[in-house]
Amino acid sequence: MNELELALPAKPPRVGIVAARFNHFVTSQLLDGALDALRRNGLDEDHLAVCWVPGAFELPLAADRLLASGTVDGVIALGAVIRGATPHFDYVAGECSRGLMDVALRHGQPVIFGVLTTDSVEQALERAGAGEGNKGYDAAQACLHMISLVRALRPNASDHAG
Repeated sequence: MNELELALPAKPPRVGIVAARFNHFVTSQLLDGALDALRRNGLDEDHLAVCWVPGAFELPLAADRLLASGTVDGVIALGAVIRGATPHFDYVAGECSRGLMDVALRHGQPVIFGVLTTDSVEQALERAGAGEGNKGYDAAQACLHMISLVRALRPNASDHAG
């Protein structure tokens, strides 16, 4: 059996982050967590691009354009959709999720769903806080692992480590 172990890429990847300004008090903390994880894994500013969009609904288009530009190997999408009294939450969260998956499959490159979908502001802040449990940090780790996996699975890949 050939088992591909998830590992961090040997060649430093170029990572794009698309972040929603809506609920900025949450998304800025997710961004801090993602940047911390990327820096801890050896990426410097030359390997990072951060793009802000108005809200979570706009994340898929920004991710698509970043990947189409050829300047990044993967994208981390960060946002916070907090349930309210109307069905707006369901539309935004569902379409954002579907759109990001469509972008990943269309480009064949990782698009990581770092969008919080919570019932309350308190739940969102718990998942975006400093330290362990910051979902931005987790999303960045997932992005690095998926970039490595995609590189290893390329046809005629000669260097499975990255």
